[in-house]
Amino acid sequence: MKFLDENLVEVGVEVESAQEAIEEAGKLLFQEGLVEDSYIRAMVNAYKENGPYFVLAPQIAIPHARPEDGVKEASVSFVQLKKPVVFGHTSNDPVQLVFGLGASSSDEHLTLLKKLTSLLNNPQNVKKLTDARNYAAIKLILEMER
Repeated sequence: MKFLDENLVEVGVEVESAQEAIEEAGKLLFQEGLVEDSYIRAMVNAYKENGPYFVLAPQIAIPHARPEDGVKEASVSFVQLKKPVVFGHTSNDPVQLVFGLGASSSDEHLTLLKKLTSLLNNPQNVKKLTDARNYAAIKLILEMER
């Protein structure tokens, strides 16, 4: 299981749209060989078909698709956007923190979501993730959570 490892995190990313933000989060998983490129398309399609259902809290999106869409290993990537982007959610827009979630089973899905939720339930962590300028700052937050 890969959870916000250094190669899965990018800060200060510039995107023009929600779709680009999802693609960036998916690209990090793909570049590490954790998902197939079909998974990125599946995440974008899930957004197009179902709307911003994965914008789970103010500023926070956790795009994902089904395990059979190309997940090789359970993993979470993180893209901090330089400027927030509108995903179309009535109360949680705009989004600045995008976590790409790849789970190869529903058990893994729940495990990863629990880890993310415990991290993001703390408003100070959300603020620190938003303000982080590099991976070292993010690593500190993760170490505090252990």
